[in-house]
Amino acid sequence: MATPVLFMKIKLAFFLSFGIVSAAAAQETVIPGLIGEHRPSRYDDDLLNKDFHKGRREALRALMPEGSVAVFFAAPVRNRANDVDYEYHQDPDFYYLTGLTEPNAVLVIFKEKQKFADGNTEMIFVQNRNPSSEVWTGRRLGTDGVEKQLGIKPALVNDDFHKSGIDFGKFDKVFNSKLFNDVRDEAGENGDLYDLIQAFQKNTQRASPDVAGLEVMMASLREIKLQEELVLLRKAITMTCEAEIELMKALEPGMTEYQSEAIVEFFFKVKGAEDVGFPSILGSGENSCVLHYTTNRKHLDNPELLVSDIGAEYHGYTADVTRTIPINGKFSPEQRAIYDIVLEAQEAGIQKCLKGKPFMAPHQAAVKVIQDRLLALGIIKEAAEYRKYFMHGTSHYLGLDVHDAGLYDVLKVNNVITVEPGIYIPEGSDCDPKWWNIGVRIEDDILITDGQPENLSALAPRKADEIEALMKQEGVFNKIR
Repeated sequence: MATPVLFMKIKLAFFLSFGIVSAAAAQETVIPGLIGEHRPSRYDDDLLNKDFHKGRREALRALMPEGSVAVFFAAPVRNRANDVDYEYHQDPDFYYLTGLTEPNAVLVIFKEKQKFADGNTEMIFVQNRNPSSEVWTGRRLGTDGVEKQLGIKPALVNDDFHKSGIDFGKFDKVFNSKLFNDVRDEAGENGDLYDLIQAFQKNTQRASPDVAGLEVMMASLREIKLQEELVLLRKAITMTCEAEIELMKALEPGMTEYQSEAIVEFFFKVKGAEDVGFPSILGSGENSCVLHYTTNRKHLDNPELLVSDIGAEYHGYTADVTRTIPINGKFSPEQRAIYDIVLEAQEAGIQKCLKGKPFMAPHQAAVKVIQDRLLALGIIKEAAEYRKYFMHGTSHYLGLDVHDAGLYDVLKVNNVITVEPGIYIPEGSDCDPKWWNIGVRIEDDILITDGQPENLSALAPRKADEIEALMKQEGVFNKIR
């Protein structure tokens, strides 16, 4: 068995050989236990800070009507099977307003200052410190940590929510985030999400909580990204593009969809992503015509296409980039014909990503191209038939959710949206069989600016000739097969 120091040297050589770290960076790498060890930062130092989250709470409060209160619940812990839970993921609205990544918490925001909240306009109820539990599930911030690190005061123990003195019946309007009514009551855990929801419902019997109104206010905030958010989005998108590039270099017949998935998700992790923003879609052949195919178990055959729809999640923010790749490195004439239509449709859509334009403008532009070109190829006989082969919208907002919150009215500066037309012709379609099992989607992440749109994911090649040229290059993963 390798010693820890030897193992680290081996790992460093691995990353060096694949170009994941530079030689200069390698010379600065510190091996634990050696003289001169220095660790300036043990954890992430580019998280959103407490001032960002405080600003978002203040922005929400400014939208709230007089005499109102808003209540947000942390996301539930979800069980995978038996005594194994899924890795915890915070509710995006809750994270946006607090920065807290722990469960069993409730945030209360008041329009006006409240005496029972020590003259504050907010309160948060969180898990108490519990050393015996923390040994198993990780350290908690506790009330002191929430006040000091997240800057939310007062922070109280979640078990005290039911006796907090908040009379929701006295407010003119009670807004609340969605209630997770299917949440389990954790045995022996006082103040869990189940208890918090029960206490809230008991105290709002004389009020009429409004979920939809809060969703609109939060959507109006979250659809416009602040600069701090754009920094994180750019990082997530860049590492996703780099993963697409390495996949293009590595791809060849004989591989499997799950090996393709392994390549892109390896790069996500090695570049610092905490997770995927959504289950990775690597669909080849007939699976390229399934929009949200995530099984990823098929063998890659020559001369099929592979639709790679992937997104790294970095500090809560997710990318969403799709490329369609010829498995053998060369588009067939039929594949290229469909691919070029989709690319033309996407470029037409991106040109409509301008402030003040209707949110649907990119979709309408893409549809027009797809209609005209499918008619010209004889794949459809009437324009309305395009829906058989392009059945989804062209755009959605992007941010803390892959399908992020937004008003979907007009495009605004610092919206980030996707532009992702596609054509999917499954076997048995009412057209010449030479088109069957050709599925193509091209998706990029677009920033709306004061001027022309910025393609944040332009790093990953889109044109057919560029993809074919890149696939001739040797990549990181060609060296280990």
